[in-house]
Amino acid sequence: MPWDNGASLTPLPEPGKVEYLRELVEDAKKHGATVINENGGESLNTFFYPAVVYPVNSKMRLYSEEQFGPVVPIVPFDDDDEAIDYVINSNYGQQVSIFGTDSRNIAKFIDAFVNQLGRININAQSQRGPDTFPFNGRKDSAEGTLSIADALRVFSMRTLVATKNTDSNKQIISNIIRNRESAFLSTDYIF
Repeated sequence: MPWDNGASLTPLPEPGKVEYLRELVEDAKKHGATVINENGGESLNTFFYPAVVYPVNSKMRLYSEEQFGPVVPIVPFDDDDEAIDYVINSNYGQQVSIFGTDSRNIAKFIDAFVNQLGRININAQSQRGPDTFPFNGRKDSAEGTLSIADALRVFSMRTLVATKNTDSNKQIISNIIRNRESAFLSTDYIF
């Protein structure tokens, strides 16, 4: 249970959530995806084992539904513009993780996503916002989950760019700022 020491996987708190996630995974399988991790998608009562689903395409509900569950849909793409177009055309905008070492390419993605997403992670996985940073989102993300006062305060924040504190990530961010590679990430003031 969540309150037990060392718990890293816990039951889902919403009624019907396991069934909903199972439907999404089965729909993806029906349209050609595979659960690529061992035990992915298995469930017992309100516990749903995390599922990594690949390759996800536009025929699948996972492609366009914001499911807030332990299901990780992986959408392959052949060029950067496909990924950028996907984010721009999505109804949702919680966060994205960009992995790489080419600061110019990372800066290109930052600038493309800054008005689309509430959080941009550099070489770091997406994670629950309230644990480390304020909750934020764009578009229809998490609509109806906050009070009006919370929504006005939180959704008026600028987009957050975050990374793990490593020497290589510091170098990437420094290159982006020093070389003026990003229009958005362009100051020396970094949290």
